[in-house]
Amino acid sequence: MKLHGIPLSGHTHRVQLFLSLLNLPHEFVTVDLAGGAHRTPAFLAMSPFGEIPVLEDGDLNLADSTAILVYLALKYDASGRWLPREPVAAARVQRWLSTASGKIACGPAAARMVTVFGAPFDHERVRSIALRLFDTMEGELAGPYLVGDAPTLADVAAYSYIAHAPEGGVSLKPYPRIRAWLDNVRALPGFVGMPASRAGVAPETY
Repeated sequence: MKLHGIPLSGHTHRVQLFLSLLNLPHEFVTVDLAGGAHRTPAFLAMSPFGEIPVLEDGDLNLADSTAILVYLALKYDASGRWLPREPVAAARVQRWLSTASGKIACGPAAARMVTVFGAPFDHERVRSIALRLFDTMEGELAGPYLVGDAPTLADVAAYSYIAHAPEGGVSLKPYPRIRAWLDNVRALPGFVGMPASRAGVAPETY
């Protein structure tokens, strides 16, 4: 398998993390976004929206990080642990996949994009989305993982941008339950981290 992306992308990292948790060998292919590699015909043939990451698995080219997570879980996790088949548990995991593509992307991910990549978002607005999300998560977290007592795709999809929220100027200090959950994810066998960027990070919040 080949994973196309960049090391500082949380979308890329969540796929890289899951590949490692599943112990699936793969080659990492860095995409030269600054040079416009994602707009070339060859890349657009793999990812029609020109987005990273892209997973190559044999003849399959699959874009969108959450879609890739679902594919990997259904194809390579025979236990069904990461994407439960039971309806209520599956729906609860899906809720977090939707949150990863919604509130996490529009909150902590967007705030980090401003400070790390210079994205033209309203930083205070996206920080406020992140804080509302974290306030809700802190009140809701009651166990070691987001869905039940075992890790699922919910944890994989949510981890990267929340763990690196301080890089976007969003402190995790007020959220002990979230920090404990992040520690639980880091303790999983096969865990791999995303490189840190200190851009926009106040020392007391990093």
